[in-house]
Amino acid sequence: MIRTLAVLAGALVLAAPAAAQDCATLADLEDELICPTCNTTLELSRSPVAERMRDYIRERTATCATKQAIKAELVAQFGEEVLAAPPKSGFNWLAWVLPLAGLAVAGVVVTVLARRWLRERAAAAPVVHSARVDPELERRVDDELARFDA
Repeated sequence: MIRTLAVLAGALVLAAPAAAQDCATLADLEDELICPTCNTTLELSRSPVAERMRDYIRERTATCATKQAIKAELVAQFGEEVLAAPPKSGFNWLAWVLPLAGLAVAGVVVTVLARRWLRERAAAAPVVHSARVDPELERRVDDELARFDA
């Protein structure tokens, strides 16, 4: 009996923080929403519209509304421009895909140019031949060098 109560108490202790995580807070949403008046994030804006939005968020968080629900309600009222990051759907995908595509293209261009530059440098480098020298010529060079050393 005591063991069962201990297990139930432990489950409640672990379940309470998990349930509380679904509820949004003002701090969670302030940096994800933009004031429609001054076009800055809600955390930086001090306009009357931003204050009304913060009041609305406080009311909704008091009823344990989720971030998605609050965002959806604000988008319905103000439009998608109220979101700091565009949604990942439809035409807005370009805002997510184009920077990544630009980085990929830049990486390919840099790689191609670097390889071409290295190839040109290798082609312009002097070629050292390791051909054998005639023994008679080698003896004469050694004699001449010995004469200058003495």
